[in-house]
Amino acid sequence: MRLRVEFTTEPFDLDEAPAHAVVAREVIQSAELDAVDVGPFGNTAEGGADAVLTAVDELLRKALAAGATRVSLQVNVIGEGGEGAK
Repeated sequence: MRLRVEFTTEPFDLDEAPAHAVVAREVIQSAELDAVDVGPFGNTAEGGADAVLTAVDELLRKALAAGATRVSLQVNVIGEGGEGAK
């Protein structure tokens, strides 16, 4: 199964990316995911179910530890097959 995750972390700071946002982006960019797109108001990534779920777990733990007060995320099934399929 393939999944897409979309997420944002708060609180926002329009002048400089807060530590929790930087950490969350680093987690997603270093995970074994594809189609990663990071931006100031939202981030998306796609990959096999196992890789996405592992990255989401790490993202939540590290972003909260780095000061996030809210993490909004959405996970969608986008297809079957591919690496990590079950």
